Amino acid sequence: MKLLLVALLAIACWLQYQLWLGEDGYLALRARQVEANEQRDHIATLRESNRQLEVEALDLKNGHEAIEERARSELGMIREGETFHIIVDRD
Repeated sequence: MKLLLVALLAIACWLQYQLWLGEDGYLALRARQVEANEQRDHIATLRESNRQLEVEALDLKNGHEAIEERARSELGMIREGETFHIIVDRD
């Protein structure tokens, strides 16, 4: 009888170990859930970035205003007849 009780206790301990600390246990599940949430957040950020890039690409394809804005800001270009002024701080 004592041997059976020891065997049952050993099996119960092994099952508890597997439940909490095993490869597919509760702690591993929580870690995977946290990882999945981080991946979802990252994917949402990438989707928003893709959406903004799509809007910008459409704007560049269809509108000359976006091209003009880029030329002015990134290349420092001005229209014919405009005067370009640079204001320098005296520090």
